[in-house]
Amino acid sequence: MKLAGKTAIITGGGRDIGAAVAIKLASEGANIAINYFASSTGADATVAKIEAAGGRAIAIQGDLKKEEDVNALVAKTVETFGGVDVLVNNAGGLVARKTVAEMSLSHWEEVMTLNLTSTFLMTKACLAHMTSGAIVNLASQAGRDGGGPGAIPYATSKGAVMTMTRGLAKELGPDIRVNALCPGMIDTDFHNIHTPDAGRRGFEANAPLKRQGQVDDAANLVLFLACDDSAFITGTNIDINGGMLFS
Repeated sequence: MKLAGKTAIITGGGRDIGAAVAIKLASEGANIAINYFASSTGADATVAKIEAAGGRAIAIQGDLKKEEDVNALVAKTVETFGGVDVLVNNAGGLVARKTVAEMSLSHWEEVMTLNLTSTFLMTKACLAHMTSGAIVNLASQAGRDGGGPGAIPYATSKGAVMTMTRGLAKELGPDIRVNALCPGMIDTDFHNIHTPDAGRRGFEANAPLKRQGQVDDAANLVLFLACDDSAFITGTNIDINGGMLFS
């Protein structure tokens, strides 16, 4: 058990990558606190799967754009499990595709707050209870290549998460390691909503690995970064994109 006795918070853990990460970390012995914003059904189902396998998990609703909800999430986790050892900053989203010309300031601020400020707030709140462990951020391939059409705020926020990851690694080492994933095309609701099917088929045709990523691909990498298997890795932003972008 690579995380036996540890406690992990997974934000946006009610579906897709977040749910897969929660289940994966629980399978290695971690107590799991899942944050969700709207998908209570998915969060409850994930908790049920973890408990059925003999693990411990709770689901806590919260809007991570609000500091009071962030603090409540962390406080409930500490109250239930006694501390925090791993933070997975997975919550975020594109919201909608808009060009800069048609974009309102409120849209820009919403996307930046959802992806970047929430990561800051969660990290700050958890650090009050972490003396060691790991933080794993979910950045994006968009942070490297600027994203697809209408995704400039999303790409900008994820690029900032990548830079925050590097800075935190310097600030929090040696006791806390900080790394990030930069996923490309992973088969999730994100792409069900925001990416035309033709684009996904084109990705499959052109990617060296000839498939979209699966949520377990991302969860396996999060586990690696969260446990001591990666004890000499910090400050990295790791590409996971089937070979579509080399950095």
